[in-house]
Amino acid sequence: MTVQDNGRLQAQYGLLTSIAQEAGVSLSTVSKVVHRRRDVGTQTRARVEELLARHGYVRPWERDPQVPRQIIAVFRDLSGPYTLEVVRGIVDAAGEFGVHVVTGTTGRRSIAQWLKECGALGAAGLIVVISMLSEDDQRRIVEEQLPVVLVDPLSAPTADIPSIGVTNWSGARDAIQHLIGLGHRRIGMVAGRSHSLAGAARLHGYRAALEEAGIGYDPALVRSTDFDYAESLAATLQILAVEDPPTAVFAASDAQALGVLEAARQQGLRVPDDLAVMSFDDTLVAAMASPPLSAVRQPFEELGREATRVLLQVADGRPPASPRIELATELVLRTSTATRNA
Repeated sequence: MTVQDNGRLQAQYGLLTSIAQEAGVSLSTVSKVVHRRRDVGTQTRARVEELLARHGYVRPWERDPQVPRQIIAVFRDLSGPYTLEVVRGIVDAAGEFGVHVVTGTTGRRSIAQWLKECGALGAAGLIVVISMLSEDDQRRIVEEQLPVVLVDPLSAPTADIPSIGVTNWSGARDAIQHLIGLGHRRIGMVAGRSHSLAGAARLHGYRAALEEAGIGYDPALVRSTDFDYAESLAATLQILAVEDPPTAVFAASDAQALGVLEAARQQGLRVPDDLAVMSFDDTLVAAMASPPLSAVRQPFEELGREATRVLLQVADGRPPASPRIELATELVLRTSTATRNA
């Protein structure tokens, strides 16, 4: 963003703040009027519209009839296969809805700053991917009724903020049941962090499948890491070094699964002959791994489409039927898993 663009955004935000003060209403009410949402009283709407006109405010999309609405998609970072797949899903879906997407990260700009910029840009709303909202951020979103949708939030948001994810528990359970069906009984897991909703749900699915099969849970076979290659490599080496090592390992993400494959290579283990490997995500790297990874597939394109659809629905003043939407996962079998050798 250029200095000129930033100055324009600050000017827009300042103007809307001044209009809110002059009208004796909240900034969120002015934002609703700007976006022509329905949940504003007739008299309040008329007063704000009069002030907008008097100050010469022009809605961003009215400056040029060819310019579509904008949404903002914010990520923790733009590295890793999961992030790239979700970006693609949101951008593709937004194109179908005739909406432009501004992408950014929370590395140098906080969620609070992105919320402020959303109003300054005149964007329809904000999609926040794999981030943890502070209590202040959540309070502001709810009190000002800002159009925000969360994708795979790290912590459970208030029910007033819609969130979208996948069936993490049942997807993990399906993966372990498949490995058990292949004859594996010593199944390790490189899990996500306990503070991650998705990571915790996948670990619970793993444990549920073991329990249903009458297999005891062995904490020596489980390590929790970030969804990260290097951490997974180190964790898998620890799992493989136990006295009775696993014959299969389930990774909570593709990045972690790649770490499992490298650990197996370093230990001279053949996949899947000596060690079966199952992943969760099925991003593009899963099929390109050596060997190609069996995985629980997340519907990334549908995640992007649903997040965009729900955001535009919320921006138009129509809350979703449910605050939490979970999309179904699917088991994709490739050559990293095989029947256990006797």
